[in-house]
Amino acid sequence: MTAGAPELRGSVTIAVSGEEDLMAARHAVRSASMASGFPLSDQTRIVTAATELARNAYIHDGGGTVTIQEVRRPGGKGLRISVAGQGQGTSAADALMSDEPGPGHELGGVRRLVDDFEFTAVPGEGSTATVIHWIQA
Repeated sequence: MTAGAPELRGSVTIAVSGEEDLMAARHAVRSASMASGFPLSDQTRIVTAATELARNAYIHDGGGTVTIQEVRRPGGKGLRISVAGQGQGTSAADALMSDEPGPGHELGGVRRLVDDFEFTAVPGEGSTATVIHWIQA
């Protein structure tokens, strides 16, 4: 582990290929955030972020997976949510990252909800969004 990189703990992965899977992912993130000790306001932030990422993979990439991991670093712990789209990769990554309000701009909102955010999209290969939200001491 490099200095400052979070240590990953056990993980749970949920396949997302339909509306019911979006709810399963949402419930799994809620359970993980509660088990990790996040206060209610932070539970809401991480669940909202994960839901938007899963919905993005479902709508724009035709489905994918949501992986939930507890992470630790000196002085704290958090949740890492990684959503991998299985489809063609979105060709509208710039629009998705926009901070302008409106449909199709959900990633800009996700970025504001979490502490760490990374998004990559490769046309023809899919997209991956990874967020970490830390418990604030």
